[in-house]
Amino acid sequence: VQLQASGGGLVQAGGSLRLSCASSEGTFIDHSMGWIRQVPGKEREFVAYMTPFGGSTDYADSVKERFIISRDNAKNTAYLQMNNLKPEDTAVYFCAAVRGTYSGTIVREVSLYDYWGQGTLVTVSS
Repeated sequence: VQLQASGGGLVQAGGSLRLSCASSEGTFIDHSMGWIRQVPGKEREFVAYMTPFGGSTDYADSVKERFIISRDNAKNTAYLQMNNLKPEDTAVYFCAAVRGTYSGTIVREVSLYDYWGQGTLVTVSS
């Protein structure tokens, strides 16, 4: 599965951004999607997860109530709506995919995901 993330940019604290992750693969619908972020010099950090038909989601505690993951299987695209952004949200955001459906804490394991996009930079100024 090839993934292409976009939508990053510079935004003031309290603002919003929507990231997109497009796949050219017809098997997109077979894959759960995740968003993971990375601050330079730090390890990658789980942000959000969604099952193939959107029936189940999970979020890192730091983004709950502010970020929303969604997907449009007809467009082979996943999204991450980020609201009330904070300076600590500054990172490179990656979309990632894994075939099948998972539940529990395993969805927060970065090693779960087999396919990765190239990342898009989000910078939140204070």
